[in-house]
Amino acid sequence: MKVLKIATAGSVDDGKSTLIGRLLYDTKSLTDDKLEAIERSSKQKGYDYLDFSLATDGLVAEREQGITIDVAHIYFSTATKSYIIADTPGHVEYTRNMVTGASTSQAAIILIDARHGVIEQTYRHFFINNLLRIKDVIVAVNKMDLVEFSEDRYNEIKADFQKLVDKSDYEDQNITFIPVSALKGDNVVEKGNNMDWFEGQTLLEHLEKLDTEDIYNKGNVRFPVQYVIRPKTEEYHDFRGYAGKVYGGDLKVGDDVVILPSETKSKIKEIYFYDKKYESAARRSSVTVTLENDVNVSRGDMIVRVGELPKSDKRFTATIAWMDNKNLQSGSKYVLQHGVNKVLAKVNTIHNRINPDYSGIELDVDSLKMNDIASISFQLNKPIFFDAFKENRTNGSFILIDPQSNNTVGVGFIE
Repeated sequence: MKVLKIATAGSVDDGKSTLIGRLLYDTKSLTDDKLEAIERSSKQKGYDYLDFSLATDGLVAEREQGITIDVAHIYFSTATKSYIIADTPGHVEYTRNMVTGASTSQAAIILIDARHGVIEQTYRHFFINNLLRIKDVIVAVNKMDLVEFSEDRYNEIKADFQKLVDKSDYEDQNITFIPVSALKGDNVVEKGNNMDWFEGQTLLEHLEKLDTEDIYNKGNVRFPVQYVIRPKTEEYHDFRGYAGKVYGGDLKVGDDVVILPSETKSKIKEIYFYDKKYESAARRSSVTVTLENDVNVSRGDMIVRVGELPKSDKRFTATIAWMDNKNLQSGSKYVLQHGVNKVLAKVNTIHNRINPDYSGIELDVDSLKMNDIASISFQLNKPIFFDAFKENRTNGSFILIDPQSNNTVGVGFIE
């Protein structure tokens, strides 16, 4: 069964947790004890409706304040697809949590309160989705029940959001608008009777039809080697296979390839999935390959097709989302992990700080605070082979690790 990972974002009281809870409730994905707890809590609070936000707000502080603080992952399935929802916070002080939740997502839901329309936080949520190259973005205009299910109000918000879309440089992004009432259930799983003027799909119908493969970059093949397989059994005494995941495109038997960083050339001899042989491996598939000649390949090496080499350099510029309490300073040194490879990296130049509300950039910046986003140049102690993040999400991203605390302090997207 295919899996779709979805990031959600919304400002305080936009009803994000309620929307997810409604999705779980209407797809009958809530356990009996969870449903009983929601019914009991809703009755204790004097509500004449079920408070579905309790289905997702797991921390005590979240329940007490009615806000989302940490990233929670919610799982549910339909007959055709499995879903993982990253419920991310909407506050500016939790930008790092938003980036974390969206970093592995294939689609995103941005909630807008129909009473308030597009606000500053909406800009930030859309910016992060663009930064992370989330291809399918669903704009859920929620709380339509509080604006009398007004088509005019929905169209007004849609027009305001379109002005934001016009500022984006991501031309392949798909934007879908859906008016919903998470509290009443309209257009979440079922259509409902209150918005007959809306002819589009419900939220779940749209998610069901999203292609889980199409959201990934198509391009040059990248096969980072995760593990070298040497069984040394009687049956497979001389077997040497290279296990990993295929990114970018399809890998086929007979392809002429180059092993990086040695730049040794060879040819794909066999492709295995467990004990079965295949003629090709589709992108996003985890396989083991063998090569025609016995060349030296190690964990951390990358196999690419001849003529499709990535860049190899000790210097590059990247957009950084800073996640640590300790400020990033010019000249600071970190461990940069790119795939399974780790290298030492020095911050050469902080070019500018990027305002995620689309208000521009700030120059003359000498440090970054937690939740800042900036363009930075790095100097490495040895070359890595990389692509621009826009061309390959996997081979164009990395994390920064503080060598003293061993904490992950930042995430980078190579420009």
